[in-house]
Amino acid sequence: MKASGCIVTYNAVSSENKKRLLFNTIENLTRFSRDVDFTLYVVDNASSDGTADEVEDYFRENPHVKVIHNADNKGFGKAHNQMLECIDSKYHFVINPDIIVKDDVIGKMCAFMESKPACGMESPDIRFPDGRVQVLAKRNPKLRYLIASRLSGDREHNRYLREYAMLDKDLSKPLRIENCSGCFFAIRTELFKKIGGFDDRYFMYFEDFDLARTAAQQTEIWYNPGAVVYHEWGRDSKRNTKLMLIHIQSTFKYFLKWMFKK
Repeated sequence: MKASGCIVTYNAVSSENKKRLLFNTIENLTRFSRDVDFTLYVVDNASSDGTADEVEDYFRENPHVKVIHNADNKGFGKAHNQMLECIDSKYHFVINPDIIVKDDVIGKMCAFMESKPACGMESPDIRFPDGRVQVLAKRNPKLRYLIASRLSGDREHNRYLREYAMLDKDLSKPLRIENCSGCFFAIRTELFKKIGGFDDRYFMYFEDFDLARTAAQQTEIWYNPGAVVYHEWGRDSKRNTKLMLIHIQSTFKYFLKWMFKK
């Protein structure tokens, strides 16, 4: 069985910590993925810090890693959409460069989808590196969730964020959900191609929500607690004014697109 994955990078070796995370992500994903024929693409959005060259040089002997150099910064969704013409896999994974894996999560998630033919999109259990639950959306966004996300300092105990992340459900068992975080998810390649990938009108943010909502019109989305990844969640848009403005723009695009649709 073939599986593919894509990591989009931008200045991902600008610090030693970022570089360590990226290289460990690539190394472990390809090292642990023994049960499937896995190819990992790294699409670099014209980094100024030499990310693409460093990844290409370091993983030159790894046949599972392919690097694509973009001439300009295409944004998150548009860069991931370059895979639509490249991949012939059965399952495709969208992966952040700050994901930590400790076992064959690719194989586990493929096996889960094999066991559920109606499942077209799948989220693993996503946690902080110290094992704490990461409060990420499993329901579709609502304004009250987004306001709570911005204002709450205690995400695990905020009523709205717990509802948003479906912490009111038994997450020790597989569960139908509405949404997958773009930091790590699997999608059937055939479905990814059929719906045209991400809506590239979003430069960053909300493109994952949009994709899940589009996919849910013709497939089931599932949460699989048997597959666990760890995410070094940066929350950059809370600290960077430019990213915060992009986040706000994407929020408006999302709600204008979906507010009158069921």
